[in-house]
Amino acid sequence: MGEILFEEVPCLDLADFVSGDRSKKAAFVKKLGEAYENIGFVAIKNHGLDQSLQDDLYAAIKDFFLQPDEIKSKYEKPEMGFQRGYAGKGKEHAKGRNTGDLKEFYHVGQPLDMISNDDPVKEEYIPNIWPSEVPGFKETSLKAFQTLEAAGRIMLQAIALNLGLKESYFDSKIEHGNSILRSIHYFPIKDTDSIPEDAVRAAEHGDINFITLLMGASADGLQVLRRDGKWIPITALPDQLIVNVGDMLERLTNKKLKSTIHRVVNPPRELMHTSRYSIPFFLHPRSEMDLSCLDSCVDEDHPKAFEDCTAGEFLEERLKELGLKK
Repeated sequence: MGEILFEEVPCLDLADFVSGDRSKKAAFVKKLGEAYENIGFVAIKNHGLDQSLQDDLYAAIKDFFLQPDEIKSKYEKPEMGFQRGYAGKGKEHAKGRNTGDLKEFYHVGQPLDMISNDDPVKEEYIPNIWPSEVPGFKETSLKAFQTLEAAGRIMLQAIALNLGLKESYFDSKIEHGNSILRSIHYFPIKDTDSIPEDAVRAAEHGDINFITLLMGASADGLQVLRRDGKWIPITALPDQLIVNVGDMLERLTNKKLKSTIHRVVNPPRELMHTSRYSIPFFLHPRSEMDLSCLDSCVDEDHPKAFEDCTAGEFLEERLKELGLKK
């Protein structure tokens, strides 16, 4: 397929895929493949995450991030690689950089009470941590986690068909996967001279996981790097999720599907004193999943680009590169 230079992220309707109409389903899979082989991002509607739940979640995370630092730090667990609970300002940096991003965030993972005791993955995960100061934080976070996980499963079914695999190919691989709901606060900067010159809200990076599902942020700033070197601004409309390919899926497909570099740029200097909130859901497979390139994605023109590894091994390596694990 020839390269398509999208001027904006294509919008698809997830209802077309689940409608039972074979032609609508096929058209969805085709358009998704075109987008993921070129720009690596799509916007989707009819994803199941209603506006009231989004509003409740944003209200809860704003309430938490407005707490004093001494309260927030009670929920910071560096010994867990910051994979649950709070991570303070500047703790994470992009791969290849040393300057911390201008953000703080809160991680929610798989609820352990939903995993049966005979599933070995239960022993791998850390229990979630819940801030007692914010009523409703737990309930809304878990509801959003499960809703986004369900939408992600459907997206992966469409991706599987696009790759010539069985529709259910990814289902067992993401069952109780190591997914993360990340609530982010890009905090206000009152004195811009006090921060490093190269500090940004989120430096250019690719996501680690299979796919990322992002609900609309509270302000502009997200940009994706097109393959001709042009940065394209992305804004999710209220009824949309932005869904992008992560590094694990790019690796599995031997670069057929693109984990596109993206960033969150600083606002104009006069707006640096304002907050920006964002909530991505990073959909991960189970740690034992083999990420070796699919045979169907390797040929003479596309030699194997990656060493074999499991999802767990890849995640460990990347968390160290981001400064979250030693």
